[in-house]
Amino acid sequence: MSLIRDASLAPSGELKINWVQRNMPVLRGIGEDFLKEKPFAGLKIALSVHMEAKTAYLCRVLEMGGAQMFVTGSNPLSTQDDVAAAVAAGGIEVFARHGCTMEEYEDCLCRVLEPGPNIIIDDGGDLVHLMHTKYTQLIPGVIGGCEETTTGIHRLRAMARKGELRFPMVMVNEADCKHMFDNRYGTGQSVWDAIMRTTNLIVAGKRVVVSGYGWCGKGVSLRAKGLGAKVIVTETDPVRALEAVMDGYEVMPMSEAAPLGDVFVTVTGCSGVITPAHFDSMKDGAILTNAGHFDVEVDMAALEKLAVRRYDARHNIRGYVLPNGKTLFVIAEGRLVNLAAGDGHPAEIMDMSFAIQALSSRWLAQHRAELTPDVIPVPRELDEAVARRKLRAMHVSIDALTDEQAAYLGL
Repeated sequence: MSLIRDASLAPSGELKINWVQRNMPVLRGIGEDFLKEKPFAGLKIALSVHMEAKTAYLCRVLEMGGAQMFVTGSNPLSTQDDVAAAVAAGGIEVFARHGCTMEEYEDCLCRVLEPGPNIIIDDGGDLVHLMHTKYTQLIPGVIGGCEETTTGIHRLRAMARKGELRFPMVMVNEADCKHMFDNRYGTGQSVWDAIMRTTNLIVAGKRVVVSGYGWCGKGVSLRAKGLGAKVIVTETDPVRALEAVMDGYEVMPMSEAAPLGDVFVTVTGCSGVITPAHFDSMKDGAILTNAGHFDVEVDMAALEKLAVRRYDARHNIRGYVLPNGKTLFVIAEGRLVNLAAGDGHPAEIMDMSFAIQALSSRWLAQHRAELTPDVIPVPRELDEAVARRKLRAMHVSIDALTDEQAAYLGL
């Protein structure tokens, strides 16, 4: 029995799903294949990914493959209630409500696990964590799972190092057709879509501080530069910092960047990136946002405690008045800004990411007998298959190696 906000919102959600389906040709083609093959016949899939239109279409594609789907959102503020209603109206069991409490959020996660999933599709690692702590009795039925994001893979690798991971997990985020496009172009565009839509302010001429220069940070920085901002990058990795310098950005510690920034975007996957040590030195009116998976990069608990007054400055923007009289503005409570204050990545980008998810899930089902508990890279042939499908959909042709060239390269 689904748990959603309002079933009457389904027609609005269906329009959104129809739009992304039109613009996700790779996933659409995989769905057609799944209808014929039924690779998930008799299997249950538990999915926790941001509950918006692209995710809804992934759920339908997996269902086309014969899966019994149990789905929820991976962030309380990224769930779109009309999309959740449309998914439920289509017969998939969905447990997701926008703006739910953390207790309600965990309850939704539990509901998708309680039927005993065979495959887990996770975004951030919360489902896998619960499976290993609260539902250990269901682990023997798990074939394996797929992890969507960098943060989740960090958690999985830590579990694997400690010998705690009890079923195989495919690192979808590490696939080239995921991180090179989703993390760079998807995050880069969707973060600024969300910030500009929410603030109605110009980016050109502002100083933007981007914390973290991984694939996501590269994309956020590139788009900020393209919009006319002066970009400062903060990093802890010397190689990435050097790369940012050579890409033309200023690089400095956050302690030096804090007084200079007009807009801050954290995208590190770590905690405590912007702390009380930085709040006091920031400009009056500085805007703080987070594009990492969890709301721990900007120390919101400390900011709440430090502020002498808090108020809603605009929808999804909260003002925090500090003892020194300055006001800092936080978008979407410090949660994942591109989804908590926007529509997430463009459909054409998620076409590739979710194609990798779908094919990796099928690969798990096909190879279940030979897999052992570990973090597993996406097989290269899946990556290349998605890239070739995407190129065909874009009407782009490429060369092929001749037999002589392949022999020369030792392939």
